[in-house]
Amino acid sequence: MVKTKSNVIEKEAVVVKFVGDSGDGMQLSGTLFSDTAALAGLDLATFPDYPAEIRAPHNTIAGVSGFQVHVGAKKIETTGDNCDVLVAMNPASLKSNLKWAKPGATIIVDADAFDEPAFKKAGYSANPLEDGSLSKYNLVKAPISSFTRETLKDSGLDTKTAEKSKNMFALGIMYHLFSWDFTATYQFFEKKFKNKPQIIAANRKVLEAGYSYADTVEALSSVYQVNKASIPPGKYRNITGNIATAWGFLAASERSGRPLFLGSYPITPATDILIELAKHKSLGAKVFQAEDEIAGICSAIGASYTGSLAITSTSGPGLSLKSEAIGLAVMTELPLVIVNVQRGGPSTGLPTKSEQSDLYQALFGRNGECPVVVLAASSSANCFYYAYMAAKIAMEHMTPVILLTDGYLGNGSQLFKIPRVADLPSIHPPIAEPNDPDYLPYRRNPETLARKWAIPGTEGLRHRIGGLEKEDGKGSVSTDPLNHQKMVDLREAKVQKVAEFVPEQEIIGEKEGDLLVVSWGGTLGAVQEAVEQAQKNGQKVSHAHFNYIMPLPKNTAEVFAGFKKIIVCELNSGQFVNYLRMTHPQYKYLKYNKVQGLPFTVAELTQVITKTLEEN
Repeated sequence: MVKTKSNVIEKEAVVVKFVGDSGDGMQLSGTLFSDTAALAGLDLATFPDYPAEIRAPHNTIAGVSGFQVHVGAKKIETTGDNCDVLVAMNPASLKSNLKWAKPGATIIVDADAFDEPAFKKAGYSANPLEDGSLSKYNLVKAPISSFTRETLKDSGLDTKTAEKSKNMFALGIMYHLFSWDFTATYQFFEKKFKNKPQIIAANRKVLEAGYSYADTVEALSSVYQVNKASIPPGKYRNITGNIATAWGFLAASERSGRPLFLGSYPITPATDILIELAKHKSLGAKVFQAEDEIAGICSAIGASYTGSLAITSTSGPGLSLKSEAIGLAVMTELPLVIVNVQRGGPSTGLPTKSEQSDLYQALFGRNGECPVVVLAASSSANCFYYAYMAAKIAMEHMTPVILLTDGYLGNGSQLFKIPRVADLPSIHPPIAEPNDPDYLPYRRNPETLARKWAIPGTEGLRHRIGGLEKEDGKGSVSTDPLNHQKMVDLREAKVQKVAEFVPEQEIIGEKEGDLLVVSWGGTLGAVQEAVEQAQKNGQKVSHAHFNYIMPLPKNTAEVFAGFKKIIVCELNSGQFVNYLRMTHPQYKYLKYNKVQGLPFTVAELTQVITKTLEEN
């Protein structure tokens, strides 16, 4: 393809958002755009935004599906605040997403979709393409649907099937705008439709037609140039948080020598962990799709008892159903990882949106004194490493571990440098040896307070286990009050001991200053970028982002001590800040909270930081 555009706009980073009706293929267009960006040498982060309704009425705001991509020559930490380019396939998607377009942004619309019934259904009183309301944008009214039909008129495909390719026409426009080739997309067509050559040919033809259209339309007189990012050499792939989580468990299984078992029930937005692990039977993974959440975790506890790296995955509503069985794993002191990909709640809530609203549940949501280790991943890519560490801690300390991710991380993606398993930290499960004369079911390692893992069938290790309180050491059932006190204290102390085996809390910036911004989990990118902007402006601001929640890193108090003010930013009503008030009450905490099913923007956090510094 030869471009005729002469005006090249150099950009360090660009945010693109594809939006349309839930059947318009925006998730696929965004994914293919992201993959091509990665192959072009750019760093990236993505954010799929799914409608909550399975089959929302056509051309309604409730049915809008979106996919945002942030690409750049610099390290990309967030999916971007507002977009430089908005591709809107119908009036409803334009109306619901225009607020995310920067002034002067390029807006590419399917002009064929803007008929009177459609724009009125979206809530417009007049056609927005004609009433001047979009004058501050570079509006490209592309006849995407009609050009797609015209391109495929001799393909032998019926009209309905032909129109399904219109997302490829829009993608072709975008490839021209960024001067990218079609290689990766052609390869996708060949793999996806390998038994349907007619569909392959149609998609290729429409993609090329979109590219050619962009080369001739006057409204697209410029193209973007984003230089390659400075990325260390290695093998990379664009990976979602859910897939990275699954891979982290596979690596932990290989490193520990323990077979992997996942017992789970499908639930949005965690299901892809189950789907991904089911693909890897060749690596020894066993996956059981249970009939409900309770069966899923109970099967995992059974697998743990038999010596497997046992995992169950869920979201908030499922975690509540698993709470009693988590208590069983605590009492039996068996290793178990519970992944909670958080979504908006309560109840069914916002199943396709993201929050950090399950922290209380992870910390306290069980009957009795029932402590577990709680970790939180902070990016789509590092879901791999925190899944690995959750498995390591669970096995080495013989305890359940809850790993918190969220829908933003799980469905979003980043470039991920694939590590060598041999380079990952070693994992040494405390497996009991056959015929150990000193073996007792609850005899503890003095360094970790973990008991040994006695695999059933191992000669000389017969023992009793279950949900009733155990006698210290021997493991027989005990109702003695002093023994119960001792076992409660030991189980708590065992979890707190984990702080001696995890990294100390880091500070991004100076160790002393006017303000420490505290965050946890999936808010890392936005908070970090806002803090970095404040630091560039000369403000004495630092950042502490927490991944180890229960127990907190052992130097947490030391980190807090150096700052005049501490503000905790989180996507809930203040759960982590209240937890800090419980664990470190000697400090005063401010808070900034957002519960909208959306991530923080850098702009809003920058304003919060400035306002906090100015207030007495």
